Amino acid sequence: MKVIHKINELKEIIKEQKGKSIGLVPTMGALHEGHGSLIKKSVEQNDFTIVSVFVNPVQFGINEDFDKYPRTLEKDAKLAEELGADVIFNPSVDEMYTDTQELTLVCPPYSAINKLCGKSRPGHFDGVATVVSKLFNITQCTRAYFGQKDAQQLFIIKKMVKDLNFNVEIVPCPIVREKDGLALSSRNTYLKDDARADALKLSKALNYAKELRKKGVNDKQMLCDSALKILEGTNVDYIEIVNPETFEDWQETDKRALMLIAAKIPPTDTRLIDNMEI
Repeated sequence: MKVIHKINELKEIIKEQKGKSIGLVPTMGALHEGHGSLIKKSVEQNDFTIVSVFVNPVQFGINEDFDKYPRTLEKDAKLAEELGADVIFNPSVDEMYTDTQELTLVCPPYSAINKLCGKSRPGHFDGVATVVSKLFNITQCTRAYFGQKDAQQLFIIKKMVKDLNFNVEIVPCPIVREKDGLALSSRNTYLKDDARADALKLSKALNYAKELRKKGVNDKQMLCDSALKILEGTNVDYIEIVNPETFEDWQETDKRALMLIAAKIPPTDTRLIDNMEI
């Protein structure tokens, strides 16, 4: 496996793969088993797999954790190689963006971004859509793999691919959880002692809402309030229920419902997200 830092060098390697299927796993590094599941699926489904490791400054807001976001390239490369990846693409910020101040951005529809994570992180999804578009163009991938934990991101990327006619198949991959239910996240490394117990409240709240729905509870406010009680002790950003197919607000007559939670975990205010179809 090769670790490539330059776009032109990666493009030369891609030229050599003519006629082969290329899988792309876009990441910001600090790889865990969740990322590993994406890499495994790409290796199974494609002739050649590229794992991008790039902490993208354009998707971070002011006072977010860009500077302290975990960077573990050596460990990431070892895991990716063990799982069968062919290349890690690890560009510098200057390699990806000649000018972040006057950058052409890909801007998803306001209806898709002015809610949930986009509401509390203005500009975040412009940055995500822009870097993903660049990665699609650079790698010329056949398929790209995204985890369902970032449900809003996945919805936006699928819409972008459709609207902008990218010749890429988006492959959604299930959330990977630890035995106690905590959704895997690179930011879990920030959690210490009691903070981890508080982080578990996200999955507990989702599972409780799911059980209520099984018992016939379809009142949106009741479902959200019940989840909110379990989340006491965390700083809740949002609890929302949407239609998983349209990402519009869930109507109590809809058969399918996706509950999404974002919360900051004291004392470091580590921001975690989770979701579950209830």
